[in-house]
Amino acid sequence: MTNKKSLYQCVDMSYPASDHPVLLINAEAPLSDLHACASERLEAVLKYLDLMACTSLPDHSEHDISTITTIARILVQDVRDVFRVIGQRAIES
Repeated sequence: MTNKKSLYQCVDMSYPASDHPVLLINAEAPLSDLHACASERLEAVLKYLDLMACTSLPDHSEHDISTITTIARILVQDVRDVFRVIGQRAIES
């Protein structure tokens, strides 16, 4: 397999679970695409948290609550990372 150098400038996403970046953001993507990506994740996490707020979990365990908060944290962290790229692009222009 050949090692292709990316045509785009990529920015690492934040993931405390790994020592090396795994997922990257194309920092040169159109702002509308970056915004759509962030919006999609933010809408998903808001709907998810609304659902969790309206759900009764009588037999929940600490593990269940941890899973719920981890899912929300990852999605919000993705949004923050994309907004960081959008902000950097705004500063550079």
